[in-house]
Amino acid sequence: MVLRPPVDPMLAHAAESVPGPVALRAGVAYEQKLDRHRALLFTQTGPGGTVVVQTRRGALVQDRWPDLMAAAVEQLPPGLVLDGELVVWDAEEGRLSFEALQRRAAARARSAPALAARWPAYFVAFDLLQLGGEELLRWPYRDRRTELEKLFTDYALTAPWTLVPQTTDPAKAREWLETWTDVTGVEGLVIKPLTSKYLPGYRGWTKIRRRDATEAIIGAITGTLTRPQLLVLGRHDQNGRLRAVGRTVPLRPDVSRQVGEHLAAADPGHPFEGVRFTSTWGSRDVLDVVLVRPDVVAEVSADRAVDLGVFRHPLRFQRIRLDVTTSDVPPFGQGPAAAVG
Repeated sequence: MVLRPPVDPMLAHAAESVPGPVALRAGVAYEQKLDRHRALLFTQTGPGGTVVVQTRRGALVQDRWPDLMAAAVEQLPPGLVLDGELVVWDAEEGRLSFEALQRRAAARARSAPALAARWPAYFVAFDLLQLGGEELLRWPYRDRRTELEKLFTDYALTAPWTLVPQTTDPAKAREWLETWTDVTGVEGLVIKPLTSKYLPGYRGWTKIRRRDATEAIIGAITGTLTRPQLLVLGRHDQNGRLRAVGRTVPLRPDVSRQVGEHLAAADPGHPFEGVRFTSTWGSRDVLDVVLVRPDVVAEVSADRAVDLGVFRHPLRFQRIRLDVTTSDVPPFGQGPAAAVG
């Protein structure tokens, strides 16, 4: 059967740590997890064969990626389906840029070429679902990976095509989790059983995000002063102004009572006055917040997804830091720095 879009991508469930020796005996591979845009790329066979890019949710967006389309027509064989991530390189910043990726992903067809010239896109492949018109979903992962590597070798594929790094060595995987996640855009690991089939829409893989302990200042809450439901956190910028950096997941009832003991109503002129806070990144749902006096420091657990100084994923509250002051908190824009101590 020839695969045609849309195809539901296989997914991963979240875990907190690299599995131990018992899990490893089953045989798994580790891939570096990128914090980018999931995409499936199809090179279709037959007269007038076209190239199609599909998002995770099934939208066809090839008109937004003219640079990839041109490279695919020139370099990739027909009847191919790749699963991977779209990334964008910002030459001025010298790094992968999620902000630029968002701009390109939202572009209209007429503005896409100019954006492509400024921010070239790359496709980081991690799975091969079809080759030469032959569907490979039932193949074990190890065989799909072997064919994917052979594809890159046989066609001498280079930029904008790249292979996601992969290893079967747990020590190497732990090293990646501890060191490579310092690189912008690399946020953790994906663990895949070597014998697993590709099951569209099924969470058959495991993802692990690196998390770091860090500090931020409680600037607002939802709920009440005595029973806060979640915390809106900030850090001071270079001008000394408190800037919002993220929010926590909902607090447990016992933690809520403990935090409430240290909160006080905000004084006039709070830096968050008039600011609208949304429930999640990219959401239009606005939180109903209560401003609090910004003099309490919270220790939180954060992953590596930080854009323009703001944490894109909810933070996990750890504890109130009564032993430090707001001046000890990392400055706005620093990201998930190590805890103060």
